[in-house]
Amino acid sequence: MKKLGFGLMRLPLLDKNDYSSVDVERVKKMVDQFMENGFTYFDTAAPYHQGNSEVAFREAVVKRYPRMAYTITDKLSLFMIRDRSDFPAFFDSQLERLGVDYVDYYWLHGLGGPSCRQAEEWGAFQFVQNLKAAGKVKHIGLSFHDKAALLDEILTRHPEMEYVQLQLNYLDWEDATVEARKCYEVAYKHRKPVIVMEPVKGGSLVNIPEEAHRLFHGYAPDRSDASWAIRFAASPANVMMVLSGMSDEAQMEDNISYMAKFQPLNEDEQEIVAQAAEIIKASITIPCTACRYCVDDCPKKIAIPDYFAIYNNLKRFGGPQGMVARTYYGNLTQAHGKASECIKCGKCEQHCPQHLPIREYLKDVAGELEG
Repeated sequence: MKKLGFGLMRLPLLDKNDYSSVDVERVKKMVDQFMENGFTYFDTAAPYHQGNSEVAFREAVVKRYPRMAYTITDKLSLFMIRDRSDFPAFFDSQLERLGVDYVDYYWLHGLGGPSCRQAEEWGAFQFVQNLKAAGKVKHIGLSFHDKAALLDEILTRHPEMEYVQLQLNYLDWEDATVEARKCYEVAYKHRKPVIVMEPVKGGSLVNIPEEAHRLFHGYAPDRSDASWAIRFAASPANVMMVLSGMSDEAQMEDNISYMAKFQPLNEDEQEIVAQAAEIIKASITIPCTACRYCVDDCPKKIAIPDYFAIYNNLKRFGGPQGMVARTYYGNLTQAHGKASECIKCGKCEQHCPQHLPIREYLKDVAGELEG
């Protein structure tokens, strides 16, 4: 199986102001181009395009290609379900929208601290196992948005999970909040192949600082900035698939140009990507080095550097990161004080080697990520 998957989360629209208005005719053309080049893996979920991502898949793929010609992934989105008794109806509605009798890969969607507890309490792990036993899904796993330690706990408790879908890109590889490298290493330790989501960080690694662009262009003038991000994500040995949320024909053509005959990054390219990541990080809003000296004496146990990392990602990359940023923030606040709970004692600033106005920054974080 080739390593590029078609993520059906950001499809072309008939009306740019209506997320549900998928342009199915354009999707058909993109699907044909995708499959003509030997790619077969598609990824969707009920929330994408308000259910119309699944419908577009049915119209563009299921009705036009034999069942064995493609692979489809879907997800049990707990945040859309009111009660565990609704699981069967939710899954059946997905099969109906997809137009298939079974799903190749089925994930518990976007697990983090709160949703993991919900999945345990509601028996979601057992539910997807039952679907597999009944032949309604072929493989089960989870998509994950949280710390590596929690992923390790989940995979230790649930060795039946076959795959892990992770946010992995060169900017998040060493990020203190996303912990992409650490999560990848946990999956590798548990011998779970990785499917990559957000390799270009919601399109953000296409719109990079000019200095980083020149660095890439100087080494390979004919390659797109996106190609560096996707090839980085596809290079680790335990990565089975990289999803790209292609929104138009040009993105499809670009992705195919370097993934049809994929070559992992060489040592020189890895070094260039590392340099580009540092350039991008230098453009961040809050120049926090995550030394964590500010954390120990905080009476409210506020995860200051982690919140700053989330805030920086949101301010640097804008809209595409909004939902993801709030998800990570919500996960962290389950075990730490919120930014708005700062009592302005100033102990954090006394310990900060960068002499940052932390209390003011926490007000900014609260304004963006709470409420």
